[in-house]
Amino acid sequence: MAIDRRTKLNWFDLLWVAFLGALAVLPPREEVHKQLILLAIGIVQLAEGTIIARLPRRGPSYTVLLKILLAALLISHTGDVGINSSYYPIFYLPVVTAAVYFGPWGTLFWTVLASAAYCAYLFPALQEYDLTPGGYAELAIRILFFFLAGMLVNRFATENRRQTRRYQYLAEQFAETNVRLERAQADARRSERLAALGQLSAGLAHEIRNPLGIIKGSAEMLTERVKNSEPLAAELAGYISSEVNRVSALVTRFLDFARPTKLELAPQSLPEVVDRALRAVMANWSGPEVRVERSYESDLPTVLLDEHFAEQVFVNLAQNAYESMGESGGGTLRVAIARAARNDREGIEVRVADSGPGISPELREQIFNPFVTTKKAGVGLGLSIVSKIMDEHRGTLELVPGNGGATFVAFFSLAANAGVRLPEETATARS
Repeated sequence: MAIDRRTKLNWFDLLWVAFLGALAVLPPREEVHKQLILLAIGIVQLAEGTIIARLPRRGPSYTVLLKILLAALLISHTGDVGINSSYYPIFYLPVVTAAVYFGPWGTLFWTVLASAAYCAYLFPALQEYDLTPGGYAELAIRILFFFLAGMLVNRFATENRRQTRRYQYLAEQFAETNVRLERAQADARRSERLAALGQLSAGLAHEIRNPLGIIKGSAEMLTERVKNSEPLAAELAGYISSEVNRVSALVTRFLDFARPTKLELAPQSLPEVVDRALRAVMANWSGPEVRVERSYESDLPTVLLDEHFAEQVFVNLAQNAYESMGESGGGTLRVAIARAARNDREGIEVRVADSGPGISPELREQIFNPFVTTKKAGVGLGLSIVSKIMDEHRGTLELVPGNGGATFVAFFSLAANAGVRLPEETATARS
């Protein structure tokens, strides 16, 4: 049963009242009970929306029942014998109301009840008059028209509700498609930026690496020469060497970001890969205590992936979570692995959620772009590299809203396994 929850008056309700007013001034005008009953019917009609809004389950039934009772009272005061009253079409009002709010069976039930209320006046009429065959035929015709009107209105009401649901479904589908399109456009723009930056990074890294090697070698030779005779010069040469090492590590990160990713794919158990990454991060962590809570779905299928690069993804995500919670004195890292679906693709998702300070809203849309970081000493390439690895696996990496902290979801598609490049077919990734 579909319910219209409108509570405000509309022009159609006022039109009903106008028609009832016209009935009130028609003969028999001297019948005061007729005017009062028509007034009551008008009040019920105007209050219908409010009744149904406050009583969504029983309101329609109460409304139809009130109209049947009032219709029965009206014909009893508008003729010597109620069954012959010219006001008998008033029973169309509860019949049509039931057709609007109920389904076919509900409409039939209330139409039968309305017909029974009308036919109840047949018995007292037979006490005074004889009903001819033509009278029986007339009565049958009136009753049949009640049913015809009810089912016809119900057919239109049902079709209208079906079309409304269809339009709502289409609107939801369009909204979802627009969201997907916006995400695809954002991913395309990010991929273009990554490609351009990757080419620039590769060129600069190669040009910088050779001078760095010469500077480092010269600083080490200088340290050996003057470490005994000039301690200050030896200390400064040591600074040069350590800073060169730091710059060299940064250049290596650039090359990791820019160089083609060559996947060596094999069926792997994703929980085992995640556990290895967590153990590696925990073994090297020396900050405040971080509790790790695991929630892995059982009987997960294997996924075709590169073990080394996939482990790098979860090492990076876990390391970021540890460092984020370390700034606030520790916390809880929750890792969940379960079956999931993305855009009609079946797969496995890994959800990594920390209880740290989280990521500010202005950085959420840019967090996977190069050089965007929340760390004081970070370069901002870690999540870009992770995102690139996920792209190579035909998966997705998302930052989703959570209850505080940051929640990253990595999705590996099972359906895409056949489409992931095999080792002998591996081509260069986007630079």
